[in-house]
Amino acid sequence: MKLLDADDVRRLLPMADAIDCMEETMIHVSQGKANLPLRTVMDIDGTNKLGIMPGAMTLDDGAETLYGIKVLSLFPGNPAKGLSSHIGVVVLFDPTTGAPEIAMNADAVTAIRTAAASAAATRKLANGEAKSLAIVGTGEQAESHLEALCLVCNFSEVRIAGRTKEKAENFIASVKPHHPDVTFIAAPDIQSAVADADVVCSVTSTAEPVLFGEWIGPGTHVNAVGASMPFVQEIDETLLLKSELFTDYRPSALAQAKEIISAIESGKISEDHIRAEIGEVFSGSKSGRRSADAITLYRSLGVAAQDLAAADLVRKRA
Repeated sequence: MKLLDADDVRRLLPMADAIDCMEETMIHVSQGKANLPLRTVMDIDGTNKLGIMPGAMTLDDGAETLYGIKVLSLFPGNPAKGLSSHIGVVVLFDPTTGAPEIAMNADAVTAIRTAAASAAATRKLANGEAKSLAIVGTGEQAESHLEALCLVCNFSEVRIAGRTKEKAENFIASVKPHHPDVTFIAAPDIQSAVADADVVCSVTSTAEPVLFGEWIGPGTHVNAVGASMPFVQEIDETLLLKSELFTDYRPSALAQAKEIISAIESGKISEDHIRAEIGEVFSGSKSGRRSADAITLYRSLGVAAQDLAAADLVRKRA
């Protein structure tokens, strides 16, 4: 069995290729070509958790099935140690024998595929002349989302909001050399960062909402990415209600997106509030934003099909 580290994954999975791969993958998902059990999360010690994401997907010719699993430790204290908060392994199996074929660093796969999926959604849902981007968060996902989103939109200004302004400033210092044509602003708070932004990307795993609908104006596209389990929530109900909602995968959104679950239980919305899965928009079977003034919300929880497809691309190039 081959074993690839994070550097191998980053070298073999450039972001531009990953964006196209995620678009194709999500079309497969929405066409029912993937078997995706819901993410299982096991508590370890009251703080740290273990996430398990198995999946299988039929490839284009229908003659072969891609299947595997991602096992991911969720350790929120890791960034203080210089490590990713999401750390683990993706394993692909030989579909003819069931033997494990290749294992690779899941931190890099997750960072790349998540940002690539957001970028693919932004390419379809954002207004065409988007020039300003706001990112809420300063971690690994913020960095990968900056790279991915700058490939699909010609941003002239990027505002960063972190837990402190110092964190935002440090983040900007690390990424600015890679984006010399972009004006970066370390925002004093989240509201200032997102005000009048064309695209907003929230990549926090906070337990309580940090992004509020009253701050988001007409025409904005929002990627809500960080909250992937039903006990965390980064956006408030107001934003959900005022947005045209698109998800990566309906079953996971209805079972594991806290704000969607709560709004349905309270009767504020029905399941029909979900306009479409993003794969349906990619394929053209469902429309994207209805007007230039609409607020579009891509609610991403991440699915194993994205990990499998990204890992398969790495495997083919290894």
